[in-house]
Amino acid sequence: MNIENAVRKHTAALLQLPNVVGVGIGEKCDRAIIKVLVTRKLPQAELQPHDLIPTRIEGYETDVEPIGDLTIQ
Repeated sequence: MNIENAVRKHTAALLQLPNVVGVGIGEKCDRAIIKVLVTRKLPQAELQPHDLIPTRIEGYETDVEPIGDLTIQ
């Protein structure tokens, strides 16, 4: 599965997780990754196992990036 299809397939489920506000495609070390944008990162100990963002989706590494609260400009 290519990364675009993987992102499309999993975006709705990822957006249901705590603090997740966006999902997209990024790059890390010249490899395509799935970028998960959150308002803030939480320690794993504060999350239930079913609320954790997977480290890989469809074979693609994920990267969680805190971006703060979103506001309309």
